[in-house]
Amino acid sequence: MLNIKRKLIPTVLAYAASIGLGVTSNIVLADNDFYTALTDGKVSFSSRARYESVSDDNPSRKDAEAYTIRTSLDYETGAFEGFKGFLELENVIALGNEKYDFNSGPQGKNQYSVIADPEGTEVNQAYLQYNGFDTQFRLGRQELMYRETPWHRFIGNLFWRQHHQSFDAFTLKNTSLADTQISYAYINKVNSVLGDDADNAVLGVEDGSEDMNSHLFNIQYTAVPLGKLESYGYFLEYDSGLYKTKSNKTLGVRFSGSQPVNDDLNVVYAMEYANQDQYKSGTMDDQNYYMAELGDEYKGWLTKVSYELQEGDGTSSFKTLLGANHAYQGWADIFLSTPAVGLRDTYFTLSGKVVGLKVIAVYHDFETDKSSLDAGDEIDVLLQKTFNKHYLVGVKYADYHSGDKKLATVDTEKLWVYGQVQY
Repeated sequence: MLNIKRKLIPTVLAYAASIGLGVTSNIVLADNDFYTALTDGKVSFSSRARYESVSDDNPSRKDAEAYTIRTSLDYETGAFEGFKGFLELENVIALGNEKYDFNSGPQGKNQYSVIADPEGTEVNQAYLQYNGFDTQFRLGRQELMYRETPWHRFIGNLFWRQHHQSFDAFTLKNTSLADTQISYAYINKVNSVLGDDADNAVLGVEDGSEDMNSHLFNIQYTAVPLGKLESYGYFLEYDSGLYKTKSNKTLGVRFSGSQPVNDDLNVVYAMEYANQDQYKSGTMDDQNYYMAELGDEYKGWLTKVSYELQEGDGTSSFKTLLGANHAYQGWADIFLSTPAVGLRDTYFTLSGKVVGLKVIAVYHDFETDKSSLDAGDEIDVLLQKTFNKHYLVGVKYADYHSGDKKLATVDTEKLWVYGQVQY
């Protein structure tokens, strides 16, 4: 019955308009094509229920627990003359008699440790898209990333939090040149994971968003011998509050690839360098970023060692302000923001599958750039299972042990148990 109504209403409206206005049958057909594209789109639904606990040795705050559910409803229209629209609504609720035994950020409870999943309902994405001339254009609120999930080092949607990060932006991706993707984005607002209720006039946050005037450039070329080459320039200009002083420009290049040794074994590798400096009202000093990793894939198992350096001189440090930083420097989120003394992270990763169960184990050894202080170490473990493509359950654990007392970090344990359904 619902499908009949969805098709019948646009047809009746178009027919009535053609009689009343005396338009030609060609226009009626065009109207029908438009309404068909508008009403015969794709509906998507997902819901993720999660338990998260945080236990740390900070005497000024209590351990935290949160039971939250993120629900999203998406609608993508069909294409009409190259145009289509997309809308995504998201809702986050907290469950239980003691709903707020955690510091969500905007909803307070500062006596507890932070679990940044506030309740709220908002429009996460709403954009108009046009495809033509080997180019995809988008205008409106959208999630934005240039690398595969979850490796959004500089630009990402922070999908691990229940509210995602999105951008009010104009973006384009062009593939006119062989083996090349050229991307550009102009961003005038960042919509944070803290939802619409977050306000901080000092920082320049209003209704969970930060105004900006930023330009992103990214070029990826896949025909380089032995791998893929990526170059980028990210020019972030914040408009108000203390965030203005964080404005910076980042110029970088990355090379990555893999090579087969035999039918069972592949060698994987990556190298990256970036330079970051002040931009517009920014106040940081020039800092560099270095990354190198080497590993192998053997019969479905990946083993690799990685090294990352974000420079810091005690006043300024290299930062990835819009990146999905939870995927880096440990899941305990001790170093979501790079400390002023910088950070060296040497980490070992093992991942694969056992009877269909996804397994990831990571060990991090941290050290500061300035003064080479012991910044602690961390063990992260994930077990995850997908059923029939629509259902997923998982357990994730992070255990951070603090290092030199001068850094004021504390031992921290985090546990997540989650399930998701998606159609």
